[in-house]
Amino acid sequence: MDTLRSKKGFICDMDGVIYHGNTLLDGVKKFVDWLHKNNKEFLFLTNNSQKSPKELQQKLARMGLKVEERNFHTAALATASFLKMQGASTAYVIGDAGLTNALYDVGITINDVDPEYVVVGETENYNFESIKKATKLVNRGALLIGTNSDITTPTEHGQIPACKALVAPIEYATNRKAYYVGKPNPLMMRAAMSRFHKAGIHSPDVAMIGDRMDTDIIAAIESGLDSILVLSGVSSRDTVARFPFRPRLILNGVGDIPEE
Repeated sequence: MDTLRSKKGFICDMDGVIYHGNTLLDGVKKFVDWLHKNNKEFLFLTNNSQKSPKELQQKLARMGLKVEERNFHTAALATASFLKMQGASTAYVIGDAGLTNALYDVGITINDVDPEYVVVGETENYNFESIKKATKLVNRGALLIGTNSDITTPTEHGQIPACKALVAPIEYATNRKAYYVGKPNPLMMRAAMSRFHKAGIHSPDVAMIGDRMDTDIIAAIESGLDSILVLSGVSSRDTVARFPFRPRLILNGVGDIPEE
């Protein structure tokens, strides 16, 4: 724990690490207070594409946490950045405002007739009509993008389907595989680490904290970050045994980090 406390930077997943749905997890306030008190650089990095950084800031504020907007980065922003880099100008979107606004901000307009891309993220408005539309467009030549490869996400009501589960019917119906932008994609991790490089902090001094072996922990290992698994989300100690790689440290939750 002494080594972990000496880290200069922390990248934290949100769902299953900071909260479940609208419920703040035990120990999180203590952890965030500790980050501020010790002048740690930190970034909340979420694969969920539904909310913008401003909305996430407001959500945590309602839970009693004061975090600046600059401390958030989402799969929606990473997806928009990727599509801009690819020269995209149009997309049909299955997703919520966090995703559509991120696309608008980089000049990508919504098109349900002949888009270059079909982009799928988490949404409360998933329905069969949108699946049919997306299938038709992909079969006509649109390229399929998923904001992240999470199959489920933890909420206060238990596990619910996440992005990859929503993309799956379109993949099966079109026989096309989506490209997933969020963790553990190096695109997402490079965007996160660029924040720390500006502060003179490099990979050996950064810890990645997450609740998923298949996204958070593998992303940390492949990016040269200290890999910390918390058991407050989707993973258990039994889960770890199913993977051919291991986190350096397993904690019950982020509240364990500041403790002496």
